[in-house]
Amino acid sequence: MSTLDGLPAHIFLVHFVVVFVPLTALALIVCALSPAVARRAGLLLPVLAFVTLASVPVTSHAGEWLEDHVKGGDLVRKHAELGDGLLPWAAGLFLLAVLVWWFAREKSARRMSTAVRIGAAVLCAVVAAGAVVDVYRIGDSGAKAAWQDALTSSAGGGDSH
Repeated sequence: MSTLDGLPAHIFLVHFVVVFVPLTALALIVCALSPAVARRAGLLLPVLAFVTLASVPVTSHAGEWLEDHVKGGDLVRKHAELGDGLLPWAAGLFLLAVLVWWFAREKSARRMSTAVRIGAAVLCAVVAAGAVVDVYRIGDSGAKAAWQDALTSSAGGGDSH
């Protein structure tokens, strides 16, 4: 997918990533901390994580098309390189979401030690935080690539900050 209604698809698709990665990260942490919540969520957590995972390469592919059709510079190149690093984080969110769902549905989850549960929650929190930070860094670099040279000092209405 390259364009939607004449505009680059990447500018639309990126919003799925910006919303779904933090949402999945939050849901993963909550479900990892509370097996009862994970059991109530059922398949929602792994399905949400799968949608998140699927949105990353689709958005990246649209971004690569856009990169080929804009005046590239160091900022665009940096943004593209950062974007390439999100897939492993999204895959980690998905894998952990499936594991949290799987163990929450098992009766053995009730017998799981507190130390194992805390360890799993910490691992989920680390991957979730890494994914969210990566999305922030990618978005920041994309905004700079798109807007850094586009604004003039008079466009801000006299605000010179």
